[in-house]
Amino acid sequence: MQVSNLYSNDADTTSSDADSDPELLPGWEKSKTSTGRTFYVDHNTQTTQWEHPQRSHKKPHQKIDLPFGWIQIKNENGTILYVNQRNQKKTYVDPRLAFRMKKNRRVFDAVSTSMDVLQGRNLSGGIALITGATSGIGFETARALALHGALVIMGCHDIVKGSIAAKKITKEEPLAKIDVIEVDLSSLKSIACLADEVLKKYRQLHVIICNAGVLGLPWRLTTDELEYTFTVNYIGHFYLVKLLTELLISSSPARVVVISSESHRFPTTDGSSFNVENILPSKQQFIPMEAYNQSKLCGILFSNEFNRKYSCYGVTSNAVHPGNLLPTSLCRNSWFYTILFLLARPFAKSTVQGAATTTFCAAARELNGVGGSYFNNCQRCDPSPESQNEELARALWKYTESLLSCRTIRLLPQ
Repeated sequence: MQVSNLYSNDADTTSSDADSDPELLPGWEKSKTSTGRTFYVDHNTQTTQWEHPQRSHKKPHQKIDLPFGWIQIKNENGTILYVNQRNQKKTYVDPRLAFRMKKNRRVFDAVSTSMDVLQGRNLSGGIALITGATSGIGFETARALALHGALVIMGCHDIVKGSIAAKKITKEEPLAKIDVIEVDLSSLKSIACLADEVLKKYRQLHVIICNAGVLGLPWRLTTDELEYTFTVNYIGHFYLVKLLTELLISSSPARVVVISSESHRFPTTDGSSFNVENILPSKQQFIPMEAYNQSKLCGILFSNEFNRKYSCYGVTSNAVHPGNLLPTSLCRNSWFYTILFLLARPFAKSTVQGAATTTFCAAARELNGVGGSYFNNCQRCDPSPESQNEELARALWKYTESLLSCRTIRLLPQ
């Protein structure tokens, strides 16, 4: 599969109106892909094609890609067989038939999983970078993309845990392509090192998923003299994406996915308006939950402003709410949040369900060219009015760049 097809829109090249189609020959069936494109199944030969069989002499025969991990062979009698390379099982039935849709498009919701979202997809040739990929939503997102053929760069704070997570995926799918790179999102130097390694190793990058985050930590400063929670959740990702923006543009179409939260709606505990100049409070003014909520609001503001600046170059950005109180390691720094998350577990999504919206925004064909939006349960929804304030987004962008410019020697792309 060509890289340019990673986000190709099958529906763009659908055949003419069904009312004008000639009658199908015996043994043929008309069906649709998950994106609504019409194709035709020949049950006589167990093959598929885009063109109506009565018109197929007019254009070269085109085939739909097999799902990742499947190959087509012929036995000694010339009969076509399909082989699942994961378990070496053979079948006469075209696996593409399992993914044909009777409706124009699948609708995903709160119970959908990351594997549901990518069912039948082949992402070979695509390259995705995910931060915080050792566990939870990040791991399930990395797993889903890798199991469907994408090369996944796992940006991990702990290289040992990252290697263990990668081995879990390659044990499940030996063909999976994983690259584990160490990164500390609280350190601008470490982020620059990650960007340098990606730029040296790869000539293309199609997705950056800003997933890593912390919650419930007390006030402390990073080595760059920035508040820790805000740096990991927001500033670090801003810096990483900016350093790799030119690579994204050269690889377009490309996407940025920013993990936010519904808590972005409550940036202050007293109900006052959010002020960009107050996002780095002193130790006396620091409130852990407020710091987390503000970082998630800033993530949406950043995503929207990035999309306004770079969508014209073929790079879009969307923000995502994965779910409430998911059973991840996010709560590990606070006994209060640990208990709260534990009590909510029977009612919360699983991590593989939490990764569905992230995966959807990273790879769904129907989001080609779509950016500047906020998604929950794989559906676009309205974020808070503050997060849609363009003036506030521009002010935050300018303020963030000023924070970085006096702490780094690496020039940021404009």
